[in-house]
Amino acid sequence: MDLKLSPLGLIHSPYQEKFSVPRQPGLVSATTSSLVFNAEFANPDLLDEVEQFSHFWLVFAFHQNVQSGWKAKVRPPRLGGNKKVGVLASRSSFRPNHLGLSLLELSHVERSPKKLAMHFKGGDLVNGTPIYDVKPYLPYADSIPNAQAGYAQQAPQHQLLVTWTEQALQQARQLKLEQTQGLVIEQVLAQDPRPAYKQNKTDDREYGVALYQFNIRWRIVEVSNSEPQVEIVSVTHAA
Repeated sequence: MDLKLSPLGLIHSPYQEKFSVPRQPGLVSATTSSLVFNAEFANPDLLDEVEQFSHFWLVFAFHQNVQSGWKAKVRPPRLGGNKKVGVLASRSSFRPNHLGLSLLELSHVERSPKKLAMHFKGGDLVNGTPIYDVKPYLPYADSIPNAQAGYAQQAPQHQLLVTWTEQALQQARQLKLEQTQGLVIEQVLAQDPRPAYKQNKTDDREYGVALYQFNIRWRIVEVSNSEPQVEIVSVTHAA
C-alpha cells in the first residue's frame, strides 16, 4: 500500500547543509531547532498538553538525499567508514523510503495567530527538513537500559580543540556574530565533520561549512606534542 504523506511543517535550524549536521541530536548542546507548522496544520489544538512531555520523536525525511536513491549497504562513520553493513543496521540517510527519526528535547511552544511552533534544544536536522509526525517520548517504553547497540554501544567521546585565527575573530566581530552562534560553530567543528576515515588525522585541505547565515572556512592543524586541532580560518557572510 502506498501512503501519501504531507509534512506537518519544516525545521528551522543553523545547519544549511548535510556536512555541518552533528551525527546525533544531543552532540551540539548550544544549538536550537524549531518546527514551524504549515498553515494547514497550524491548529493550536494539535499541541494541547504537549508541555507534559520533555522529549519528542520527530519523523522526518532526508529530503536532500531523495535524488541520490538508496543503498543496500553503507559505511557507518562509527566503523571508520571502512566497513560496510546493511543500511537497516545503520542510521544512514540513504534509506529506501528516506525517513529518519530524531529525539529532541522540548524547550517551549509558540502559539500565536500567525505562527504555531515547537522549539527544541539541540537538534541534528538540516534547515528546511520536512517533519511528518511528532510523538512524545515515553521513558517506560522507549528506554531499554540493557539494550544492545552493536558497534555504537557507547556515545562518541573524542572532540577536537577549536581555535580561531586573528583574521577569523576580526571578521566575526565585524559581522556581529553572536556568542551563542560562535559556541555552536565551535561545538560543530569539535566533532570533526570530515569523513570518518580522515578523523584524528591532519590533511592539507581547507574545508567550508555553512552555519546560520555564515560561511566558515577551517582546517585541521597539527600541534607539536598534541592531538590535531581545528583552526577557524575565516568567517564570511553567505551570499
